[in-house]
Amino acid sequence: MITVTDLCKVFRTEEIETTALNKVSFEIKDGDFYVNGKATRILSGEMHYSRIPHQYWRHRLRMMKAMGLNTVATYVFWNWHEPAPGQWDFEGDKNLAEYIKTAGEEGMMVILRPGPYVCAEWEFGGYPWWLQNVEGMEIRRDNAAFLAHTKQYIDRLYQEVGHLQCTKGGPIIMVQCENEFGSYVHQRQDIPLAEHRSYNAKIKQQLSDAGFNVPFFTSDGSWLFEGGSTPGALPTANGESNIKVLKDCVDQYHGGKGPYMVAEFYSGWLAHWAEPHPRLNAGALARQTELYMQNDVSINFYMVHGGTNFAFTAGANYDKRRDIQPDLTSYDYDAPISEAGWATPKYDSIRTVLSKYIKGKLPKVPAPNPIIEIPEIKLSKVADVLTYAESTECVEADHPLTFEELGQGYGYVLYSRHFNQPITGTLMVPGLRDFAVVYVDGEKVGELNRNTQTYELEVNIPFNSTLQILVENMGRINYGSEIVHNKKGIIETVTIGDMPLTGGWKMSKLPMSEMPDLAKMNKRCAVANTPSAAKRWTGMPVMYEGTFTLKDTGDTFLNMSGWGKGIVFVNGHNLGRYWHVGPQQTLYIPGVWLNKGENKIVIFEQLNDEAKQTISAQKTPILDQME
Repeated sequence: MITVTDLCKVFRTEEIETTALNKVSFEIKDGDFYVNGKATRILSGEMHYSRIPHQYWRHRLRMMKAMGLNTVATYVFWNWHEPAPGQWDFEGDKNLAEYIKTAGEEGMMVILRPGPYVCAEWEFGGYPWWLQNVEGMEIRRDNAAFLAHTKQYIDRLYQEVGHLQCTKGGPIIMVQCENEFGSYVHQRQDIPLAEHRSYNAKIKQQLSDAGFNVPFFTSDGSWLFEGGSTPGALPTANGESNIKVLKDCVDQYHGGKGPYMVAEFYSGWLAHWAEPHPRLNAGALARQTELYMQNDVSINFYMVHGGTNFAFTAGANYDKRRDIQPDLTSYDYDAPISEAGWATPKYDSIRTVLSKYIKGKLPKVPAPNPIIEIPEIKLSKVADVLTYAESTECVEADHPLTFEELGQGYGYVLYSRHFNQPITGTLMVPGLRDFAVVYVDGEKVGELNRNTQTYELEVNIPFNSTLQILVENMGRINYGSEIVHNKKGIIETVTIGDMPLTGGWKMSKLPMSEMPDLAKMNKRCAVANTPSAAKRWTGMPVMYEGTFTLKDTGDTFLNMSGWGKGIVFVNGHNLGRYWHVGPQQTLYIPGVWLNKGENKIVIFEQLNDEAKQTISAQKTPILDQME
């Protein structure tokens, strides 16, 4: 067994050395990376522990090693570990130290990217949602309230993983300062450059003060080094394919010498709901890999293995046409190792290239985990969500409150208001964040959607009736200047025609933080899923529940084709969001989340345009099917 301190693979263009090491030394000198005194090329792959069940970490690391890599890079997701102020979680799938130790046991070095901002198509770019409730807070700038919290996070992170630095016998060889800060400097030209630089320097100092003492680096587009680089940290260039540009830019900000590294060499690209899944040709990726190898450039494949945005962890982007572009649940990323851990044609092509530059045989590619299909799962119960919401925690106010004001980070809120007099006109919800289904007395009127910039619809509210707006948070923005405007729910006044709707608002909280149990619900809203019962609630938000029995477990993909929009729980695990618009039409179920014997599934279906009785799971994903 290779111990955490036994990083046994030292890579260079010409050779592989296998040496049992008691302690790894790592330094940047003479324009190169040195491991135990030997010039070493960093051949890394980005893989995030938070997007993979911990039971699969070792398998995925072995996949990386068999591809020819010697290093794994990972972001650290602040909000993953501090879900509430001062409430820390580093257990199970969140056990970052165990992930790093496992990498060391597999002979891999580790690059740590702690942010505190990470982007990563992750909810709020890794920031805890509750930061927005801190008085005087301005994220990602030289702000006392913000920096007080970043210090607490960095200090706590050091407690977890500081001892795993190579200076203390562990596998961590480098730590990143902030992340793609040059992009933010460019996006926020309203902030003086001097302040940007002051903030960036303070994050680096906090890392150092906490005890991180391995080499620091920054990561930016090559044209953004002026704003993103910081003294004392190696600048690396994201996505730079031109070798001359790469070396010239690094030389300019690193004393005229390397080492030269592309810290994000894009193997694929991120994907949004309602947009085709981007794809990158395997041959093009292999050719660029060869070019880097020929020119002694170190690389980090982003992503080598993407994994999954389980639960509500997917973030969002935006552009001129779409006020929000929610990221898919799948973070497959068109990466060399697929969402379920399979070797792809990209994997094979990269492995072929790297094998030419490595003396000796690469390890055998690990076999994929078992995979199963489930032909039919009967959904035996159904529940009316609008009725169920009446029994949940309710807050009353004169105007709609945001998720943050309600103390809720994720999920859904039902906003309702009773009318004693009839009213007809255009319902306008300009402050919708992000998706809503509108009902009058439980009858669906229509949908509002920030993704399509649909903020109004016609309503006819009779005498003594109730307007209901079921609002979904589809993920906080993770990149760009709009990251500072990330509150959810309804954040502005609602109007019908010219009349502001003030007074009498009720907000029912539906965070969906745990798998609902229909057996504990009032019989008025949860009943047997007979065809007649299901038909009665067509067009209304419902929850379906079913059980199924397995003789053998394995990875599988729940087929959501024909469903509307919602989330799915299996055995207490939130698999993430689905949406009929595509391109993703399946949800990945890791086999380690299934049981031999009885299993339970709960589906929260927001649209329910067609009543359902069954669902199935298959052996292959659907990630390229638009509506």
